[in-house]
Amino acid sequence: MDVEKVTEVAPEVDDDGRVRTGTVWTATTHAITAVIGSGVLALPWSVAQMGWVLGPIALVGCAYITYFTACLLSDCYRSPDPVHGKRNYTYMDAVRSCLGPREVVVCGITQYTILCGAVVGYTITAATGIMSVVRSNCRHYKGHGADCSQEGTMYLVMFGVVEVVLSQLPSLEKVTFVSVVAAVMSFTYSFVALILSAAKFASNHRADGTIFGSHIGGPGGVSAATRTWSFLQALGNIAFAYTYAMLLIEIQDTVKAPPSENVTMKRASLYGIGVTTAFYVSLGCVGYAAFGNAAPGNILTGFDEPFWLVDLANIAVVVHLVGAYQVYVQPVFACYEKKLRARYPDAAFFHRELALRLPGRRGALRFTMAKLVLRTAFVVATTVVSLMLPFFNAILGLLGAAAFFPLTVYFPVTMYITQAKVPRGSGKWVALQALNVGALVVSLLAAVGSVADIVQRLRHVTMFKTQL
Repeated sequence: MDVEKVTEVAPEVDDDGRVRTGTVWTATTHAITAVIGSGVLALPWSVAQMGWVLGPIALVGCAYITYFTACLLSDCYRSPDPVHGKRNYTYMDAVRSCLGPREVVVCGITQYTILCGAVVGYTITAATGIMSVVRSNCRHYKGHGADCSQEGTMYLVMFGVVEVVLSQLPSLEKVTFVSVVAAVMSFTYSFVALILSAAKFASNHRADGTIFGSHIGGPGGVSAATRTWSFLQALGNIAFAYTYAMLLIEIQDTVKAPPSENVTMKRASLYGIGVTTAFYVSLGCVGYAAFGNAAPGNILTGFDEPFWLVDLANIAVVVHLVGAYQVYVQPVFACYEKKLRARYPDAAFFHRELALRLPGRRGALRFTMAKLVLRTAFVVATTVVSLMLPFFNAILGLLGAAAFFPLTVYFPVTMYITQAKVPRGSGKWVALQALNVGALVVSLLAAVGSVADIVQRLRHVTMFKTQL
């Protein structure tokens, strides 16, 4: 019987000695969790800034670009051959193998800055979601005119405590159950927001909104400067809402073969981005039809009743962010832990494993003191930053603007050109370089809009105080 067990396990060992269990479905759930964030709730506002013509075009166009570059990046998981080449375990490994060490510094700084910034933004957004639930119940029971203002310090700390516990999970491959729950939650609040928007749209008996979005001057209009900054910020919000290239290689490294990892990951990207696009286009357009140019920044804040359904959506946002936090932070852990283990090969702090048996779990949870101490310190640090900078979501928009061009477009396109040996000056080479230039322009314009928003927020910021 023991011999049979060994025979069953042996084929699952990959060429590098690791056992991978990921499938197209686990990779899809990771992709959906990474792509769909609470930013989906801002899409009706983004469409409102662009109008009925450019809004839907931007949603579909960015989805296609994201899928296209994801396919290029999937082929770079192994190099120089996408099927039989040497594995690249991280995004930075792929850049190093295909482009050389010079590009790695820029890639690493950009990727891990965005990952760290994202988890700070998620912490703030989760606290805001909890505050929304409390405010919704207050207004329901005390009346909509009651003073229901809330401070989010306690909720920020609570979220940080939960992430300290979850951060002790060994790796991204081991947070699949968290990713599945998070993906279900993203469906939940997206569906609720879509249903509420559709109901309001039906009650209006007409589609609100205009061809070119919010107008300048006149009753209900905005200034030319505000219109310009809002349009640019909306363009950036839509472009960055699809971004998950920085996590694709790490997700692909959890996938077992056969079939080859790039084939599985391309399917996962198709399914994940396809589902994401369906939600984005539906919610963005239906929400805009319901509210018109007055669409709120967070579509859920446009509804007070039924309060229990609005509460359900906000709770789903919080649960989703709990999982998305781990999907974003595990690659950060893997990066610095790998470097520290290599630098201190004899230190027990980094290498000696401790075992903790938990009730209801088969086998013991194994960890090192380095994981316990450093991962906890990292979560504490991001929580403190969230408390210090409650307006950090605005800065995150700038970080996203800086990351979209290099991580989502430039590196995947340039690595593909190098690995596939695309002839310089050929039609394909020109088209790919045109994509690079277009992405650079979008990033620069979105960065300008984000900076303008940050400057405006700085006039009203209060550190260590998060309010709705």
